[in-house]
Amino acid sequence: MSVLSQNKTIEPALAAVKQRLESGGALLPDSPENLLEVVGILKSYGVVLGEYYRNLTYISEHQFLAFFPFFKFFNGDFSLNKLGRHWWHDRINFEFAEYCMKAMFWHGGGGLDAYLDSTEFKQRAQLAIAAKARRNPLMAVMHRLFPDFLLEQVRLMTYYSALGYFWSFMSPMFLELSDRYDRGEIKSIPDVVKHVQDGLVAAAGVPYIYKVTINAEDYDIVPASANLTFLMDTAVPYVEAVFFRSFPFRGTVSYNAQAYQISPEISQFNYGVLYADPLPVGGAGIPPTLLMQDMRHFLPDYLHEIYQKSDRGEEDLLVQICLSFQKSMFCVTTAALRGLAPHPFETEDSQERQANDKFLAPWLARLSRSQLYTLQ
Repeated sequence: MSVLSQNKTIEPALAAVKQRLESGGALLPDSPENLLEVVGILKSYGVVLGEYYRNLTYISEHQFLAFFPFFKFFNGDFSLNKLGRHWWHDRINFEFAEYCMKAMFWHGGGGLDAYLDSTEFKQRAQLAIAAKARRNPLMAVMHRLFPDFLLEQVRLMTYYSALGYFWSFMSPMFLELSDRYDRGEIKSIPDVVKHVQDGLVAAAGVPYIYKVTINAEDYDIVPASANLTFLMDTAVPYVEAVFFRSFPFRGTVSYNAQAYQISPEISQFNYGVLYADPLPVGGAGIPPTLLMQDMRHFLPDYLHEIYQKSDRGEEDLLVQICLSFQKSMFCVTTAALRGLAPHPFETEDSQERQANDKFLAPWLARLSRSQLYTLQ
């Protein structure tokens, strides 16, 4: 029995989305307004991601096992002027990149998560730890007293690297999307989805590797022999952890276990970007606020004008940015689903359609609880 027939209350909405996918559309309906919002917000997001991935990569390579990385957000270019701007928050909020990284680290999944529990990883990590501790007596004592502590830090550093690697592909992909829109090559939401899907497929098999240099010697943390790749081992775990699961935001959801407002099953977490309520954005302690604040500085003029003409003008600018961002992420999710599906959704072959139905059913069931139906 399909998901559509199991849950009568969501059957019409799910059926409409499924039909739209099978007719070449996307999770997000196609309209000139949606297209303009999606392309505009992804242009801003592409700029911000460029800053995020460069910092994550810098931390993973140059702040490896640093106990007190006070200046990790400066990318090796420290100055008193930049420090003043940092304290005044006149800067990119790199903390949001770390928030996403920790979501991936906590939820795990994919080949990277499995590799980080392997004997090979532990052996390679121990070699790097020993090299780092050779000139650091405090670290040597710490490692002797707490042998698992630094090993876990190497795992964390690997996720810094992996997310930076993933975003290093997505940033230019989104900027190229904007350029193609400006040239008149992107004319619909399905065009956006195809652009992202083509980019994901082109990079799907690119190997993911991670090495650090310690005392002028290279140490492979994730070697090529681990056979980890861009799509299945960085992109898919990111979508699962950040788009779908994430964490409940403090101050908006009760952490009282007796209230059952947070599922005891991590697999049932639905706090990711596709599910988040845009209204709390702008409130203190809400992580996506940092991203929205960053993106507001790089909005293209045509998108900024749309926000200014809204009922509230710029009074709820961050909420409007969040709504546009959610629309764009449903397009990215569509591209990911199309890339992972066993067959093209438009197929007329009965056996291929049956395989696609089996693939889509659990995804549509999960998306039925998202913000999809409020973003038409």
